Amino acid sequence: MDYCAKRVPIFYSLSNKEIEKITKKVQHLYFKKGQLLVAEGEYADSLYIIHSGKVKLIKLTVHGKEQILHLLTNGDFFGERNLFANTEGNNFSAYAMEDTKICLLLKKDFDEMMIANPEISIKILKTIMDRLSHTEDLAKILATKDPEVRIAHLLDEFCAKFGTITEKGVLIDLPITREEISNYVGLTRETISRKLSKFADMDLLTLIGNKQILVKNQKIFSEWF
Repeated sequence: MDYCAKRVPIFYSLSNKEIEKITKKVQHLYFKKGQLLVAEGEYADSLYIIHSGKVKLIKLTVHGKEQILHLLTNGDFFGERNLFANTEGNNFSAYAMEDTKICLLLKKDFDEMMIANPEISIKILKTIMDRLSHTEDLAKILATKDPEVRIAHLLDEFCAKFGTITEKGVLIDLPITREEISNYVGLTRETISRKLSKFADMDLLTLIGNKQILVKNQKIFSEWF
């Protein structure tokens, strides 16, 4: 397995020697699609780095429905909250969305690394702030009753995180099922299908089966809300 740390932007400033030192302390874990990585409330003292695969971070609503907080992929990480404070446990659950390889770095090893490389702390804090901003945006989007705004936000996010730029636009390989999309944006599957069809009729996107969407102009959706 190649070095996990080389895949993570917060470690880009490290030298090859420092990367090698971290790698010696990393544990390698493998999870099958649908497998639980961490449970909400479970004690954790590690940084989880996604070497390859996709992971969703979720919470259950008071009605027992799954609310997706973040969708993570290669080079992303989670568990950083537990590295800065002695928390009682995770405030989310994490599931593998496909077969996933994880690099695990324990808090004591991470602390040593931050002492030697304080700029990493700043980069992690920036990531934490970005995620808080994303959560606030998600709460704002879910508060609106306009389904088109919710779906436009989803398409804009997926373009940025899971899209591939092509000559015809941004091709999205959908990372979650229609049912999960329904839970993510708080709409019924029927409403999502109806609105996506409307966007297709407006020539804003092309639906390619149930797994791909070609967004012809991402800017339109990023400015929708």
